[in-house]
Amino acid sequence: MSRFRDRMTGTKYPESGVAPLPAEEVRAALFAVNGAEKPFRVRHALPTEKGDLVAEWRVLEPAWRSYFVRTQVDRLMKTRMLLDPEKHEVRSLDEEWQVTWLGDTPRLATSRAYGRGQLTTVMWEWEYERDADGHRRRVKVYRFDSRVMKGALQKAVLGAGWTWRGKMYKL
Repeated sequence: MSRFRDRMTGTKYPESGVAPLPAEEVRAALFAVNGAEKPFRVRHALPTEKGDLVAEWRVLEPAWRSYFVRTQVDRLMKTRMLLDPEKHEVRSLDEEWQVTWLGDTPRLATSRAYGRGQLTTVMWEWEYERDADGHRRRVKVYRFDSRVMKGALQKAVLGAGWTWRGKMYKL
């Protein structure tokens, strides 16, 4: 496959010499990405999601809701993953929806703000404040970067000797 296509789809290959692990160990490595301190989670895919695993932001979980409300994240992203043991690859597809906030509860907006493929969402907010010398300086209030979640997933897959294959439309 061409390098250009690999770059467009976000396909990444493991280091040479890394022996591919069995599918169950790759699945376990992806679940090991989970953690209470992380704003995303990996779970089994529902039958309608057409995949084996899904990684998604924890927007609806009570412990994380205040973080997402405070930062006013306006996009909800999830990555669907399908494990192919024969080719030793994980195929991935990102989906993104616009989120409307009502009070402290998110609600998914209309489908016209839906996207899929290989997506990246980065948002940040800055405030200005005065330092001890009275100089005005910019201070980062928050940063939301979907590459944090995807990077952790890719690291787990590549470390298991498998290929991370980004797909543009279907798994």
